[in-house]
Parts: sequence; structure tokens; C-alpha cells
Amino acid sequence: MTDFRWYVVQSKPGQAEKAAHELQNQGFEVFLPQVRVEKLRRGKRVELEEPLFPGYLFIELSEVASNWRPIRSTRGVARMITFGDKPAVVPDDVVEQLRDNLRQRGELQSLKPNEPVRITEGPFANLNAVFAEYDGEKRAFLLLELLGQWQRLSLPLSAVKKID
Repeated sequence: MTDFRWYVVQSKPGQAEKAAHELQNQGFEVFLPQVRVEKLRRGKRVELEEPLFPGYLFIELSEVASNWRPIRSTRGVARMITFGDKPAVVPDDVVEQLRDNLRQRGELQSLKPNEPVRITEGPFANLNAVFAEYDGEKRAFLLLELLGQWQRLSLPLSAVKKID
């Protein structure tokens, strides 16, 4: 059995998605972590997906079984990241952790008003609340019933978990 590992590819400026697509078309396993961000475009808020690491993507290769030659000449690819003459290896658990974090973040960014959530950290840990709205990019307003009244709290998104 061959040993596949993750490596880092640098794309040409603004061409990370093109490089990922071209490498996938050649049969390579590619991971381009992307996050959803809000930006102002022509005075309006728009939601976009952008690379988490602009200009870089991950590719899974085997030193023995994979053909590395076509990577350098792939459209959108600038070069493989190396240390000296050795390609930079990214540990599998780092890639898996990135995937898990992005999956969780995606779930949190899809919260809708009046959706039930659980607070996972801080003084209100393990209490259920109701999602009200986003408070910027990394925080959320929640409604928590305390002493018979609804209290509005602002908590980091990392302290909130969607209830299934």
C-alpha cells in the first residue's frame, strides 16, 4: 500500500480555485479551504466564499505512486512549497482539523433567527438559547430565558452549537 500525504501548492495570484479545479481534473485529491465572508460591494452587503489561505491549497500525493510532473505545469499553479529540495508535508491531522473547523463554522454561519442553539462555553455553558442574529463576523446575539425573562446576550460563535 502506498503512503499518501498532504503537501502545499502555491497558486498564481487570484487563481487558487482554477488551480484546484485543474488538479482535480487530473485526478489529484485537492483541498482548498474556503470561508464565507460578508463584504461591501457597490454599497451593498454581499456574502462571498474566499480561500482561508489566499494563494495556497493542499494536495494529497504519494511519493511512490503519484506522478508529480504535471503539477508544476498545471494552469493556476505557481509552484510546490518546499523546504530546501523537499516538498513541505502537512500532517494529516492538521488537514482533518481544518475540515472539521470549516464544517462547524459552516453550520454556525447558516443559523436562522429563532433557531434553537446550545451554549458550549462560559458561564452559561450547557444552557439552551435561541439564535436572534449575527453580531458581526464572529459573534451572535442569543436570547436566553433567565428568571422568567428573555435576556439578549452577545457571545462568540465558537461558544454556540446548533441543536439538531
